[in-house]
Amino acid sequence: MNENEAFDPQQFKAEARDSWSRAAIGWNVHTPQIRRWLANATSAMLDAANILPGSCVVDVAAGAGDQTLDAARRVGPNGYVLATDISPNILHFAATNARGHGFDNVQTMVADAENLNLPAASFDAAICRLGLMFCPDPKRSLQEIHHALKPGSRVSVLVYSQVERNPCLAIVMQTALEYAGLPWPDPYMPGTLFSLSRPGDIGELFASAKFHDITTSAIPAAFSLPSAFAYVEFIRTSTSSVMRLLGMLTPSAREAALLEMESRLRQFQTPSGWEGPNELLLTAGAR
Repeated sequence: MNENEAFDPQQFKAEARDSWSRAAIGWNVHTPQIRRWLANATSAMLDAANILPGSCVVDVAAGAGDQTLDAARRVGPNGYVLATDISPNILHFAATNARGHGFDNVQTMVADAENLNLPAASFDAAICRLGLMFCPDPKRSLQEIHHALKPGSRVSVLVYSQVERNPCLAIVMQTALEYAGLPWPDPYMPGTLFSLSRPGDIGELFASAKFHDITTSAIPAAFSLPSAFAYVEFIRTSTSSVMRLLGMLTPSAREAALLEMESRLRQFQTPSGWEGPNELLLTAGAR
């Protein structure tokens, strides 16, 4: 979409559903690396949601469900986790992974984060790991979560911090845009990687959705891999927004863009491997 086109949230969601369906296999394949990358942030997110044994938890935009299984471990056999996502393809992996790890306290449901259609006051906690920023109307999503939570229960959400705090993502996005002949868009445009990264924005959204006791903290989340090439392979197969841009290119231009990304990312190579800096924002609030 260029800046002269009116934003169509339904078209955006349809494209997002298709993009994440194409990225599903790659995201699932890279789960071990993603798990290491987000381990500390995920643990902090679960703590902030006050997930306890016996809790009923909804995981919004759950993806392949790595953090869903962490929540399932915490709630134990007397608890329950519902994983939702707009993409049935990626949610299939969440269900398969839950069964494969022996979790019978996990269920999945295909659902738009802005239209969860869950019973009122039916959950003890809600989590959303790197999903809320992709919602065209994140306030609506938070209102849906608020509706589903019991009074006094908590929600916690992880999103990307500002562009300059996530230079690796900025590099791959900038390179893909350059090769596609597109300008760098407004980073706070709804539904994009950094849409909720502006200081104070996500806290204001929580407040507007009637949450209280709201806190936001920054969490460093370096991505450690053997090489810049390994990171580019992860991005190429798993990151829907970059995959969408690369899909606009001819095969030769796409290969050139990937090589350029790798070259620019080598600045983060260390003697012990590649370590790409990232920063996330953890925001939590009470119903």
